[in-house]
Amino acid sequence: QGLFLRLFYPCLPRAGATEPLWIPRSEYFGGLADVTLGRRWCSALLSIAIGSCKVPVSWNGPFKPRSSGYPLIIFSHGLGAFRTLYSSICTELASWGFVVAALEHRDHSAATTYFCTAEAGTEEWIPFQRVPQGQKEFYFRNKQVHQRAQECVRALRLFQGIAGGGSVPNTLHQDWDLSVLKDSLDLTKVAVMGHSFGGVTAVLALVKEPSFRCAVALDAWMFPLENVLYPEVPKPVLFINTEKFQTPESVAKMKRLSSRNSQTRIVTVLGTVHEDQTDFAFLPGKLFSRIFGRRGTLDPHKALAITSRAALAFLQRHLKLEEEFGQWDELLEGVGESVVPDAPFCRSQL
Repeated sequence: QGLFLRLFYPCLPRAGATEPLWIPRSEYFGGLADVTLGRRWCSALLSIAIGSCKVPVSWNGPFKPRSSGYPLIIFSHGLGAFRTLYSSICTELASWGFVVAALEHRDHSAATTYFCTAEAGTEEWIPFQRVPQGQKEFYFRNKQVHQRAQECVRALRLFQGIAGGGSVPNTLHQDWDLSVLKDSLDLTKVAVMGHSFGGVTAVLALVKEPSFRCAVALDAWMFPLENVLYPEVPKPVLFINTEKFQTPESVAKMKRLSSRNSQTRIVTVLGTVHEDQTDFAFLPGKLFSRIFGRRGTLDPHKALAITSRAALAFLQRHLKLEEEFGQWDELLEGVGESVVPDAPFCRSQL
């Protein structure tokens, strides 16, 4: 019944700030090894390789107040991921003045996750689940995407309660007071965002919750969304695709949405692969290749800059922000050497 998330927010600088681990618990290495390598026994090797990696942010840093309130983004992770694997894009957005809630879904699509039971201090782990034998993938994933979208809505309800001064129990007992967010969020300016499975989750969340003003879908996996819902998507979506992941069928589904909303945009970042929109893009080349087998030709820092700036321009336009993110509006129209609108796809590379 609870929610699990990592919160990224603008904070005040402080000397000697603690940086959090990128992979927060040893159990996540087992989940990652199982999902990405198909070999859970490799978890110890992953732990040795990346277990000391930290996120360059201030852990539990003092919240930076702003009288007008920060816009809010609810972020949904991809299949086999979890709440910390999109730290680069979430940190980038927070640095530009957003509060970003990166969810960890409980639908068995995370590499692993856990929840705290009613018994104090007791944890129950939820493993990643592949499609059961004999069950059609669409129906299995469709049920998951609806649960995920509902969790996005519940996250918004959580912040509405906090912003209104409600008391929210945090069973993790972190040394950070959620009440500092009271009167510090502008909940008329809320977007939903996600990668891959999280991208289509963001699209569905627009159907389920009118308070979401728009969605940013990073390389969305459109397969799990039922066709009858396409006419029901009421708000604009920015699809930021990588060059190597999408299929013509998936892009056709995106075009169905763009034909119904003139503000929906589809752009492709050339020289990128699916994992370039995650933190994995910043792993050393050999380690990345061992896990995923390929990487993009575009520098990951440049790919992150393109993705975040296109998203910022889109969010400014549809959340009606006062910042000067509009200087990157050309990215929304696919203008630039590394960005094209609805790029052609090579079947041999799919």
